[in-house]
Amino acid sequence: MGKLKFCISQNVDNLHLKSGINPDLLAELHGNMTKLRCTRCDQKVNKSNGMTMCQCGGTLVSSVVDFGQSLPEKDRKSDLFLVVGSSLVVTPAADMPLEALRFGAKLVIINKGDTPFDHSANLRFNEEIGEILPRAIKRLKRLMGLFE
Repeated sequence: MGKLKFCISQNVDNLHLKSGINPDLLAELHGNMTKLRCTRCDQKVNKSNGMTMCQCGGTLVSSVVDFGQSLPEKDRKSDLFLVVGSSLVVTPAADMPLEALRFGAKLVIINKGDTPFDHSANLRFNEEIGEILPRAIKRLKRLMGLFE
């Protein structure tokens, strides 16, 4: 629908990129199992290329962030912060809704089960993602005049 400004994901399965999302609009917090990352310039390349060295001369390593390693830094300001399928208990990703709220974002949580941010959410769905998200997108398209 052309409305996504940025997506933050904890998934490492490459499904966001397979969906066609612009890589510049995606922060894969824990990396991507199909990508290698340059230790010098942070450029990412496909593992399938068989490269071990980056064009800049840096070493290529797994882009997956293991526990205890720091997350990549990107701008986290937003007007709407949508949590989909997360219990919001694994840090540092679990701290991001608080940061978004500090910058004035509206918080929407879709998760079956409680989260520490339920009391701060502007809209809260305690249901399975598959029950809510398709209907919400369909309704949003109708409201925007984008019919399927």
